Amino acid sequence: MLTSPYDTVMRLALVEAASAVTDGEVPVGCVILDSTGAVIASGRNARETGQDPTGHAEIVAIRAAASALGAWRLTGCTLVVTLEPCTMCAGAIVLARLDRIVFGAYDPKAGAVGSLWDVVRDRRLNHRPEVVAGVLEQECAEQLAGWFEGRR
Repeated sequence: MLTSPYDTVMRLALVEAASAVTDGEVPVGCVILDSTGAVIASGRNARETGQDPTGHAEIVAIRAAASALGAWRLTGCTLVVTLEPCTMCAGAIVLARLDRIVFGAYDPKAGAVGSLWDVVRDRRLNHRPEVVAGVLEQECAEQLAGWFEGRR
């Protein structure tokens, strides 16, 4: 089994995702690191609790990171999330100028970082973050699959 320098941070995102379950949310968690590698923000899905269609873990974390830094440009930052971002989140990542996206499980139904679309690598856009995919992929996928099985 290959290890990644992002395994430890992905485990923090998995904890965020598990916390989402207690709120009746799909278990997706996100952590944002600053340029030194320090955690500056985290988020988990909050669509149900906030009745907000934009309440994805990535959006929640991006807003918290921008607030923590006092700037909307998150240059130098890394976003670590348990599930491949959707088109909305991929667009927000590009707009926020994050340097890097690290994700766990692929999302073949809605993924916009290589699975269904590849928003973040579109050469027509003014910013293209680095992508590190499949970090703790099995653990991230199992967490989601277990939650969906329990809902059926």
